[in-house]
Amino acid sequence: MVCAGGGRIGPALLLLLAGPLRRGFSSFQVNFVHPEFERRPSQIISQANMKVEILPALTDNYMYLLVDEETKEAAIVDPVQPQKVVDAAKKHGVKLTTVLTTHHHWDHAGGNDKLVKMEPGLRVYGGDSRVGGLTQKVSHLTTFQVGSLNVKCLSTPCHTSGHICYFVTKPNSSEPPAVFTGDTLFVAGCGKFFEGTPEEMYRALIEVLGRLPPETKVYCGHEYTINNLKFARHVEPNNAAIQRKLSWAKAKYDGGEATIPSTIGEEFTYNPFMRVREATVQHHVRETDPVRTMGAIRKEKDSFKVPKD
Repeated sequence: MVCAGGGRIGPALLLLLAGPLRRGFSSFQVNFVHPEFERRPSQIISQANMKVEILPALTDNYMYLLVDEETKEAAIVDPVQPQKVVDAAKKHGVKLTTVLTTHHHWDHAGGNDKLVKMEPGLRVYGGDSRVGGLTQKVSHLTTFQVGSLNVKCLSTPCHTSGHICYFVTKPNSSEPPAVFTGDTLFVAGCGKFFEGTPEEMYRALIEVLGRLPPETKVYCGHEYTINNLKFARHVEPNNAAIQRKLSWAKAKYDGGEATIPSTIGEEFTYNPFMRVREATVQHHVRETDPVRTMGAIRKEKDSFKVPKD
């Protein structure tokens, strides 16, 4: 295939573009600045009850292998690169039983069909009939288990109408729970409102995710942290929490590490979309209503020119 500039598009790039071409570029973001992103090393966040391996994919996506340490049963969140998922499960010696799909976009659900063929019998959960390989359609507050871990589905429509976040807890545990937020909540940001409204994102961030325990670890769908924090700094230039987190994120990323996870409590200190009730954020967009503030800062973020500092 020849591109507009006369050069040829390689097969890897054709694969990357295939899904977005099918669904339209309006919902497709590609960051070609870090084409080696998927080759970055994985990271393991270990607790006594559950283990999460952060698996970089494509140009800025994250997949997550969730392991129940008691039963050695595992789930994978948004397995866009199936072979990498299978290899990770084998490395840990765990049985992969479950796919947790946050939404139907290609860079999250595009590997489902292939993974099901590679690992027959997988349960594939999602909140949208557009999710590939779907076996279990879920809705708000649907619950199920991965081994001894409890999973609660949280409906967060806006980025897509069927977006689901997965809240994972271990009964009688004193350790922090986890929530896998896909493209609803990012570190210091949120997803674009492709199929929803400011009212829906307000409910998703403030009334659903925002009411989770503040120590809940947030595992989001993309490595957008540095750019998100630069926008947050633009909104609240005097917010010291933003400045600290930005310095930390730059150091982590430059060292080859993920800036994931954050926590729900932390997000309320530096994420402008979680801070729409704060006077400083409202003043920035000359609004006094949190929902209108949500819409206004999302509109501004959509056209924000990220500084290179």
